[in-house]
Amino acid sequence: MKSCFSSALLVVLVIHGAIAQRQISPVNFSKVTVKDFFWKPRIEKVHSATLPVCITYTEDSTARIRNFENAALRSGKHKGIYFDDSDVYKVIEGIAYTLKTTPDKVLEAKTDAWIDKIAAAQLPDGYLNTYYTLVGLEKRWTDMEKHEDYCLGHLIEGAVAYFDATGKRKLLDVSIRFANHFDSTFRLQNKPWVTGHQELELALVKLYHTTRNDRYLKLADWLIEQRGKGHGRGQIWTDKYFDGARYCQDDVPVREMTDIKGHAVRAMYLYTGMADVAAETGDRGYTQALEKVWADVVERNMYITGGIGSSTKNEGFTVDYDLPNESAYCETCASVGMVFWNQRMNLYSGEAKYVDVLERSLYNGALAGVQLTGNLFFYVNPLASFGLHHRRPWYGTACCPSNVSRLMPSVGGYIYNTSENTLWVNLYVGSETEVMLGNHKVKFAKKTNYPWAGEVEIKAIPDSSKADFALKLRIPAWCDKYTVEINGKPVEKLTVDKGYVTVARTWAKNDVLKLRMDMPVKVVAADPRVKANEGKRAIQRGPLVYCVEEQDNRHLDYDQILLSKKTQFSTTFEPTLLGGVTTIKAQNGNENFTLIPYYSWDNRQAGRMKVWMDWKGK
Repeated sequence: MKSCFSSALLVVLVIHGAIAQRQISPVNFSKVTVKDFFWKPRIEKVHSATLPVCITYTEDSTARIRNFENAALRSGKHKGIYFDDSDVYKVIEGIAYTLKTTPDKVLEAKTDAWIDKIAAAQLPDGYLNTYYTLVGLEKRWTDMEKHEDYCLGHLIEGAVAYFDATGKRKLLDVSIRFANHFDSTFRLQNKPWVTGHQELELALVKLYHTTRNDRYLKLADWLIEQRGKGHGRGQIWTDKYFDGARYCQDDVPVREMTDIKGHAVRAMYLYTGMADVAAETGDRGYTQALEKVWADVVERNMYITGGIGSSTKNEGFTVDYDLPNESAYCETCASVGMVFWNQRMNLYSGEAKYVDVLERSLYNGALAGVQLTGNLFFYVNPLASFGLHHRRPWYGTACCPSNVSRLMPSVGGYIYNTSENTLWVNLYVGSETEVMLGNHKVKFAKKTNYPWAGEVEIKAIPDSSKADFALKLRIPAWCDKYTVEINGKPVEKLTVDKGYVTVARTWAKNDVLKLRMDMPVKVVAADPRVKANEGKRAIQRGPLVYCVEEQDNRHLDYDQILLSKKTQFSTTFEPTLLGGVTTIKAQNGNENFTLIPYYSWDNRQAGRMKVWMDWKGK
């Protein structure tokens, strides 16, 4: 599709003395066809089950669309929560990703009708927020916690995705007018503003990529620089229950951040925005702070599932190593945020360790957030349950269902990156893509049974008989032994750099690379400072964390299930169980018990579940 914006192909920016330097770019989801037996059914389930639930609750069971209708008329009452507009935009984003892979004229027409109502609610000056339009415009922009900017961010993300999927720019124009209103009201007037719930920062970078207008990148950077300077005002900053500015990461300037704190989702969106800006500007002040915070998250505050945020009180963090199991918060949205943030960290650094965490959060923390049927959702994801925690079709605060609706169909966008003459293979998902590598257009077809098996086949099909380029294959942190062969011949003297093996050569059409990764069952111990897991162990195989669910082990005393050095493991793929899973059978003498992937728990009869099991022996 020909861009309807500036014809400039390269925008060089200088912000804080750093020159734009993005060298690694993700291959857009729209350029990737997912054919994977694991992910394709889940993507299809979004179309057949997840989106219908979201549409029903957005349109009929709640007042979200009616709020836009009333705002367009400038009359009537606002119903619901002040940030409910954002859920409409997230659902539109999910629809956009789905339309790109599964065209649906009825769904597209419904979305167009929603967009007409959204556009009608926009004020002449560009402002768009149903809450303040209906409760009193004189109160707008007075409380930084009221999510006006958060809603704008999700509007931008939905608009960019819908434009990319359909070529229709009505919603994009709405988002541009609102973004311009915000920029003119604050940055261009040098009037301080701190986003109470971060999101706008990362969205503005997406708008910059789409329009090539550096105004939006500058605004994103300006917003990030507002934090920690005493500008915050509103409910969060005055309510002691939320620990003030610490709750929304406004207690210190971003360059001085060293540790994770506050609300988990807000933190993820802030760090994603910072990494996005840093990738464009080369700002080492941002990246150095992010690297410190990332180490604090992963080494001291992350669950084995890739979930984050242990506390219900602040939906976030308390102190290091406080990782309870039954009361773990681990909001689904926070795991989605971990996917976003770690992708961006990988893009500016080229380090595979970030994709390792992305994969852990995606396959465990985020995937557990949706029922296998696609129409029930977890808000909270504990690592142990007494059998009373179940997924629901909707929540009053409905961020998790709508976040699931946009993450699943966009999985293709996390599989590959490109840099000069190189394809980076990050996720092992069966798929096809076509990219430019140097002067050659190259098609790639990947086949795999991942995450159940560690064998991956990649066929390269360049546009000429021979082409020089490189493949960078991520060797996951869980993988201790692997081999690579091309056309049946082993590739010798492989070295790993930043978690990737590079295979650079002259490729012919239909050359086939095979990566074989050993995928044994691993017994994992927690850091001894995690008091909740003293004397316990967990099981992981490949990228998947496993759990024991009472339903599979009713022949045993559930409380007496344990692991030891003598425990023997065997694996079996069971195609009719839980949508098809590899189960792990554990044997301790005469005692046998079964483990299933954590993401698949609570999909059958109610019962207890635990990830961490008692350990016998030193």
